Amino acid sequence: MTTTAAEGLPRRRFTVAELEQMTAAGILDEDERIELIGGEIVPMSPKGNRHEMLKAALNLHWASRLPADLLFVTETTFRLSVDTYLEPDFVFYARDVGIRRLSAENALLVVELADSSLGYDFGRKAGLYAGFGIRELWVIDAVSLQTHIHRDPTPQGYQAVLTAPSDRRIVPQTAPDLAVTLAALELL
Repeated sequence: MTTTAAEGLPRRRFTVAELEQMTAAGILDEDERIELIGGEIVPMSPKGNRHEMLKAALNLHWASRLPADLLFVTETTFRLSVDTYLEPDFVFYARDVGIRRLSAENALLVVELADSSLGYDFGRKAGLYAGFGIRELWVIDAVSLQTHIHRDPTPQGYQAVLTAPSDRRIVPQTAPDLAVTLAALELL
C-alpha cells in the first residue's frame, strides 16, 4: 500500500533499527517486501515467475561452484547505513567476514534480478549501490537474461557499465569461479 498524500511535505525519517523494532512488535510483517532508502520506506515490486525461476537456477549454479573462502546470502536485509537498507537477490562476501559484519565495504558482488523492477534496479538502486561503494553490481533482466555489469563505483554512479547478452559468459572480478552463462542455465 502506497500513498502520495505527503508529496512536497516534510516526512519522518526512520532508521534500520526502528524498522527492526517495528517488525519485532508486529507492526510490520516479517515478510513484507520493503526497502529503506534515506529513511523512507519504499515498497518493492512483487516478484514474477521468471524472477523466481532465474533465482532458483542461479542458487544451484553458484552453490555448486562456490570457493571455500566465499559465501553468499540471498534476499538479505543488506544494511548500508543507519537509514538505508536494500534487499538484493544475492550478496557475495568473504567467509571470514561473516554475515554479521557484511557491509558495503566488504561485499564482493551484489546481484539484482529484475523483471518488473528493471528501471528501478538499473537506475535508482544502482546509484545507491555506487554511492555506498559496492565494487561490482549485476542487474540481470529476468526476461531477456541480459546482464548489466556495473563496476568502478563513485558517489556519482558507476564509471563502467557493460551489457552482456544471455549467451556471453560473465565473470565476477573478485570471484572468477562463479562465472555463468545465463542462457545455459536450466530454468525450472
